[in-house]
Amino acid sequence: MKFSESWLRSHVPTNVSRDELSAVLTAIGLEVEEVTALGVGLDHVVVARIVQAERHPEADRLQVCKVDAGQGELLQIVCGAPNARVGLIAPLAMVGAQIGELKIKPAKLRGVESNGMLCSAKELGLDSDASGLLELPDDAAVGMSLVEYLGLPDASIEIKLTPNRADCFSVRGIAFDVAAATHSAVLPFAAEAVTAQGSRELSIQLDAGAEAPRYLGRVIEGVNTSARTPLWMAERLRRSGVRPVSLLVDITQYVMLELGQPMHAYDLDTLKGSVAVRRSRAGETLKLLDGRDAALDDSFLVVTDADRPVGLAGLMGGFDTRVTDATKNVFLEAAHFAPAAIMGRGRKLGLHTDAGHRFERGVDPQLPRTAIEYATRLVLDLAGGTPAPVTEAVREADLPVAAAITLRRARILRVLGIQIEDAEVERILRALGMKVEAVADGWTVTGPSSRFDIAIEEDLIEELARIHGYDKIPTTLPGGAARIAMPSETRLDDLSVRRQLVARDMLETINFAFVDAQLLAQWSQDEGLVPLANPLSAELAVMRPLLLPGLVATLGRNVARQAGRVRLFEVGRVFAQTAGEGKPAPQETVRIAAAVCGDAAALQWGDKARKVDFHDLKGDLESLAAASGAALEFRASQRPYAHPARSADIWRDGQCIGWIGQVHPRVGKAMEIDVDVLGFELDLEPLATRELPRSAELSRFPAVRRDLAVAVAESVSWADLAATIRQAAGELLREVVLFDRYVGQGVEPGFKSLAMGLILQDKSRTLTDRDIEAVVTEVVAAIDRGHGAKIRG
Repeated sequence: MKFSESWLRSHVPTNVSRDELSAVLTAIGLEVEEVTALGVGLDHVVVARIVQAERHPEADRLQVCKVDAGQGELLQIVCGAPNARVGLIAPLAMVGAQIGELKIKPAKLRGVESNGMLCSAKELGLDSDASGLLELPDDAAVGMSLVEYLGLPDASIEIKLTPNRADCFSVRGIAFDVAAATHSAVLPFAAEAVTAQGSRELSIQLDAGAEAPRYLGRVIEGVNTSARTPLWMAERLRRSGVRPVSLLVDITQYVMLELGQPMHAYDLDTLKGSVAVRRSRAGETLKLLDGRDAALDDSFLVVTDADRPVGLAGLMGGFDTRVTDATKNVFLEAAHFAPAAIMGRGRKLGLHTDAGHRFERGVDPQLPRTAIEYATRLVLDLAGGTPAPVTEAVREADLPVAAAITLRRARILRVLGIQIEDAEVERILRALGMKVEAVADGWTVTGPSSRFDIAIEEDLIEELARIHGYDKIPTTLPGGAARIAMPSETRLDDLSVRRQLVARDMLETINFAFVDAQLLAQWSQDEGLVPLANPLSAELAVMRPLLLPGLVATLGRNVARQAGRVRLFEVGRVFAQTAGEGKPAPQETVRIAAAVCGDAAALQWGDKARKVDFHDLKGDLESLAAASGAALEFRASQRPYAHPARSADIWRDGQCIGWIGQVHPRVGKAMEIDVDVLGFELDLEPLATRELPRSAELSRFPAVRRDLAVAVAESVSWADLAATIRQAAGELLREVVLFDRYVGQGVEPGFKSLAMGLILQDKSRTLTDRDIEAVVTEVVAAIDRGHGAKIRG
């Protein structure tokens, strides 16, 4: 099965990277055989139109083209593609582009100058077609970047499927597995019924018993078969290994790849009567779409009209009833055929088709209705026409029905050797599209109609194992000795975190995990909440998504009772609703938060009293971070409950883990708190993670300090400037410290002056003036290049 990455992500939004997605697919049993990146290195390839085309004076197979690339003047391109012609829109690699191993330069071909290269799909790495230039739609914007126009970059992913996973022969089928493995959710897919406008119908008769229990058909009259397949559909097909042919054929292919239901379109005017599905008769022949004559025996299923075979059911349509450019009226079919009725039939004829490959393994018997409505909508939107009602023939008793299976907790433990949490079991099974009902000792599970491989309890346990992760099933040996678990040195334990904040003169609080929805609305946190089914009261009806609202409310109650200086913190869980089918368990995250107000220090005589500010609280947080060795970065924040000029998001290792700053006065006023409140809240796990301590040799040689004062734009943060300095200075830099910030006379408006000290030291020798000047020169040049910072005179 081959598909495009972007197509899959349109069904299951997930933040995992391409490499992570490939790893996830392989880990859950959908082995990735190849990932082909598309659109890489096409920076200087644009959409262009051929305005003139004349034969090359010295070569019969070359043409001298004048090409409009949106630059105002025509470019002369020598091209040997057979489909190069006036009016054609195709990709143009401009001078300077790198196409594979070829660097595009101005050149002379047989004495004629050429300033670029018109490209085929193969030359661009987008397809294997090298028969001519890649033809783009007539409405393509000339001069537009090809990458932007084609929705690149993308990737074509090919997976190797085992025969039991017929449900994954579609993009949507794969999406359910990816959603389960990445804790995501498959987006809903609704193919709304198309309102019938015509009345022409063909009657359908099923004469093959259980081998063909369902067949649907619909007449669409007045179809414009000359309409071109839209670019978005053609690209998805091409990236899935299917070459676009014509609109109606492409629509049936598209529906099959997206939903997994094979379909076929007949030219209605070539059909002679009612449609039926029956066993073929020995001696019958049928000319197939590919032009070959198939000699049939009594083991095949055929679609007939007036008892004349017009298609090999589940394999390929007939030649005489195919749609062509002259087709005006179409008969669409979607059916369910039993796998046993299709198995081996294609091999008898030396025939292998995508439809047969799917029907042999099992296609969802409930899917034909959805597929035919979806295909109808695509036909109407892209080619027009008048649809008639859907005609259906069905043998309900012969349709496969998914049986309810009992899944026991004890059996999971017995087979896998691990205990999977009930919530995780239900999440996995529901994410895979199964119906789950809890019972006393486990669950009653009904698989989706698309899963022919779910029949017994062990099948469900296999699903749990592959989605939960084979790597999470430990390899254990029997033993009688007890093991004492030692605390990990790579994590700061919760008690140490609490002690650190208590040492900073804070008091720990414990608040309810459920709060008032109106309080959260004051904080603009009223989306994605987890409601309680049976709350204690209306004021405690939802689980908290943040610690700060409850913590600040506690601070407000203390202020209202004449507590002038309040310093509180809390370690607890927050809850967020996760998307998915059914009722998935909410996501829990352990966080730490603090809220302070009043004076910076307790009443004392050694210094003047002042109010606590952002930098005081930042110092508290950095002291906590220092306990685990976490290097925090602070960036401007735009959160709705944050003061716009006195708050920042907290980052560690490229990940936003929380927030610090002053609570917006609007929030304080809504909570009837008449003092400035500052706080922070962040995920505890990233903060508590630390590296193992390692000893390092101390240098015996003296350190050298060089001070610099630079003028830089106000928009440039010290964090960005310091990062550039560290990178430029290299291994000799031991520390960079900011010791002054100045704005005013002598500094240009919109700029600030920052004074910093560079502390340099080597472990093996004393630094010379030349060494020091080289570092300083490189630092000055780097901050000038990166941030426009200039040394002050």
